[in-house]
Amino acid sequence: MRSFLKQTTFPLFRLLLSALLVLLLAHLPVVAAETAYPSINTDQLKTMMDAKSPLILIDARNPEEYAEAHLPGSVNVPEKGIEKAVAQLPSDKKTLLVLYCNGIKCGKSKRVAAKLEPLGYSNFLIYGEGIPVWEECELPMVKGPGYGKKIETSKVKSAELDALIKAAKGDYVLVDVRDDMEFAEGHIPTAINMPAEKLAAMSDKLPKEKKIIVYCNTGSRSYLGYKKLIGLSYPHIYQTLFAEWKDAGLPVEK
Repeated sequence: MRSFLKQTTFPLFRLLLSALLVLLLAHLPVVAAETAYPSINTDQLKTMMDAKSPLILIDARNPEEYAEAHLPGSVNVPEKGIEKAVAQLPSDKKTLLVLYCNGIKCGKSKRVAAKLEPLGYSNFLIYGEGIPVWEECELPMVKGPGYGKKIETSKVKSAELDALIKAAKGDYVLVDVRDDMEFAEGHIPTAINMPAEKLAAMSDKLPKEKKIIVYCNTGSRSYLGYKKLIGLSYPHIYQTLFAEWKDAGLPVEK
């Protein structure tokens, strides 16, 4: 009799335990993964805009960035203060919303989309390349009075860069923004080549947690690269000069 009870009670116990676990799990808070919204690239967005496709273009950056420059026809719906900005959106919540921000590694567009979803909006496209690549392609923009304002760059002297390279801590990325032929003819050791006119499009290779040091021969192209990285929200950007590196007699790789 005891053996019979053990044989029948144990499976029943397991069944009850399983049911209890399912019940508990059903009431646990779910940690949602970041929503994967469909995306479009620069050519696709331009085609849609040229065809006057029915859409609302949303700039998810902060108001200061929007005032400096934004895509034609876009409305500013920043992550902070989104409640007031929503008044600019159509009452038809099935309208296609195309969101953009500061490029490939900027998460503002997706975060704004995630905040719009509970309000009933469901038709999203993310223009991930954002305003840096749009500008790089020399496409039309609405430019405010602060656009193109001269900035001061943080400089790294050749001796400091040499010490950084020799320390080999791997806490920086050195970017040669000249063209590939110039890079092949000679560059600073450890440098990677990202021509200034393509820097925004290639920026997914640059980690934001590291120092980014840009250089060209005399400073004009690296200044352009520096400004692009500011637009891409890189926090630690520096500039150095190849001409000074060579004048100091430091090694050049080919």
